[in-house]
Amino acid sequence: MPARRTVRTALASAVVALLATTAAACGDAGGLQGAGATPTAVSPARLWPDLRPASSPAYPYDVAHREIVKGITVPRDDIHEVDPVDVVEAEIKAHPDDYGSKGAYHATVDRIKDCRSGGDEVRCPLLTPYYRDLTGDGRDDMTLGFRLYPTNQTAVRVYTVEKHKLVQVLADNDAILGVELAGRSLIERSPADISGYEYRTTWVWDPGQRAMVFSRDEYLHTGAGRHSAKPSPSPSATPSAPPSASAR
Repeated sequence: MPARRTVRTALASAVVALLATTAAACGDAGGLQGAGATPTAVSPARLWPDLRPASSPAYPYDVAHREIVKGITVPRDDIHEVDPVDVVEAEIKAHPDDYGSKGAYHATVDRIKDCRSGGDEVRCPLLTPYYRDLTGDGRDDMTLGFRLYPTNQTAVRVYTVEKHKLVQVLADNDAILGVELAGRSLIERSPADISGYEYRTTWVWDPGQRAMVFSRDEYLHTGAGRHSAKPSPSPSATPSAPPSASAR
């Protein structure tokens, strides 16, 4: 989603600056050292109390999405009886700008045909559907994922049933490392601009908007990643001595 990408780029730039500062300050890889006396707690200081409040949001966030899926019936209001392939095909039909011959995800159209009986399962872009109550109404909702060819993005969708109709309550496209369901929250993990970091976006059900809404976007450290520090010295031609018994 473009709006979230814009914010992420700004956040990534800030992290790069922080990493550069930290690298410059680190020069000792020795043992534990005392941190000194614990500083006295200080309450937050409010900056620029006379600053005029902003009258409009900085970015056009799409925090909620609702769309009735046309052409899909829900037998006995049981979402388990809805064919996920039918649901994806209904989205393709409803959004020709995205899936038409000139659309960004045009190759998905041919591949979804391989999700039918007798098709090539390897080419099928649809991922295994998951069912869990995310809306809190006591009934399962359906979480779908399918690859958006020819891009490297994955569509993440959540559907619920309201008054005998299938309703899409979350629609997000992103480069995905993984998706998790935690309670009634859906968490997407996506690659970040810096090695060793990733984005985690959390969506939760909002009863007021009757949709899964954007709740949190985190930029988290996940591993060592690549370092831009000085290159390691070339290995010595003389092998180092084996560790002493006391060091083992």
